[in-house]
Amino acid sequence: MQIYWTPIQQVVQEAQDTYTFKLELPEGFTWEEGAHTHFALEGFNKEDRPNRTLIRHMSISTLPHEGAIGITTRVKPECSTFKSILRDMNIGDKVAIFKTHSNVPLKREGKNVYLLSSGVGIATFRPLVLAYSANRDGVPHLHSLNVDSSQQYLFSDVFESTDTFTSEFVDSRPVYYEKVETLASDQDGLFYVVGSDDFLHETIAALRQNGVTPDQIMLDKHDFQFEDFLKA
Repeated sequence: MQIYWTPIQQVVQEAQDTYTFKLELPEGFTWEEGAHTHFALEGFNKEDRPNRTLIRHMSISTLPHEGAIGITTRVKPECSTFKSILRDMNIGDKVAIFKTHSNVPLKREGKNVYLLSSGVGIATFRPLVLAYSANRDGVPHLHSLNVDSSQQYLFSDVFESTDTFTSEFVDSRPVYYEKVETLASDQDGLFYVVGSDDFLHETIAALRQNGVTPDQIMLDKHDFQFEDFLKA
């Protein structure tokens, strides 16, 4: 396993308590849209076993051509040990990334694609929208639906509707599920879902109840986790 230790280049505040940590791009390091990585802090591997309190599984919110590895996360005043250490880090301090992989690259199968997310989960989809903007082949229409009760919607510059890409932000779960039911009427569409486990279960249940099959649902999860989430 290769571990890349790389410095923090920049910290961008995206909204209240939400930040993108931009990391220097190590030589030879690359990824595709929808990628996640293990993001770790100094000391995580000093003992015989990894210190899991210093490791998080994070989505990468940028693409390689942007010249930085973007990690977007919420850091609230009351937060975990990991987040409190991260909050106090300075530009130039190094973090570790390893085990980078994409479970949700943009499928170009001639089907409409629907991106369903909650809160900061939309960061996973930012690279998919950028990839689609650069190349629309194989995706007739791309639609994003994000629910965030804070109404502090992220990446509004990227999630801006065009002729082939539509974006919706809503601030309540009831409205969100009404819209999911409408989107599910596309019985040939592909539905990408990112958020908490409860959000995944509830969204998948809504999709399944409206005729969407498991092979139409894409999750940022390992294969061995699919059965639990996709069972009827």
